[in-house]
Parts: sequence; C-alpha cells; structure tokens
Amino acid sequence: MAGQIIAAVAGTIGFSVLYSVPRAYYPYCGIIGGMGWFLYCLLIPACSAPEATLFAAILVVLLSRLFAVKERCPVTIFLISGIFPLVPGGGIYWTAYYIVMGEMALAAEKGFTAVKVAVAIVLAIVFVFQLPQKLFQIKWRKAYKPKSQEEWK
Repeated sequence: MAGQIIAAVAGTIGFSVLYSVPRAYYPYCGIIGGMGWFLYCLLIPACSAPEATLFAAILVVLLSRLFAVKERCPVTIFLISGIFPLVPGGGIYWTAYYIVMGEMALAAEKGFTAVKVAVAIVLAIVFVFQLPQKLFQIKWRKAYKPKSQEEWK
C-alpha cells in the first residue's frame, strides 16, 4: 500500500506540473492526492469502489478547500490535481477492452462501475462545496494580538 500512496503522490505532482500549477503548490497537491488514495485503499476492502471513492473524494475536496484558504488561491488548483488518483481511468479502459473483445456483459459491468465512481466524485464535490466558507477559515498564524481596552475590562 505504501508504494501505491507514493505513486499517487508522484502522479498528482506530475499532473500538477502538466497543468502548470505554480511550483509552490506541488507539495500541497501531492499531500491531497496521497491522502485521498490512502483513504481509498483503507476503505476498499470494506466497501464497494463507488463508496470508497465517495469518501476519499470528500476528503480530497475538504483538503483542497482548506489549503486554498490557507494559501489564498483558487480551490481548483488543488482539487483538479488531487482528484486525479481517484478518476476511474482503469474502469474506462477495461470497458473499452471488453467491448472490443466482444464480452458485452463484462463491458457493461465495468462501464457501470466506472459511471458510479464518476458520479461519486461529482457528488463529493457538490456536497463539500455546499459547506459555508467560514468553516475553512482557520487562523493559520498564531501572531500575538494585544487585547483591546474593552477586552481587558
């Protein structure tokens, strides 16, 4: 599993390079992609691929929004890169393969699973973006702020 997570981090950073994400954000993108894949790997033995993808994508979107507020940049920088490991590319490949091989039952099964995974990703994005922005505005710097005169009374 550790090798898969390292590959997810590297793939996410590679995807960030490909899509011209500013260099300062590569570590955040890698962390988000790696954490999403880590949660997916933890959940896949216990539930189906669409369910595991839903929870992993929720984590990816939450982390993307959190880091976007921290770095004061658009959330899409982190979201598009971080969601990359969860995209059902393998399911789409196997669907096309089974169609070419004439195995329509297997093609339908793989294709339907790929569609469910894609819908799970969309639902996670929609659900998390419905949360108010104030939930993500954490005070990142613990700078000393002197109390006002009214607070001393």
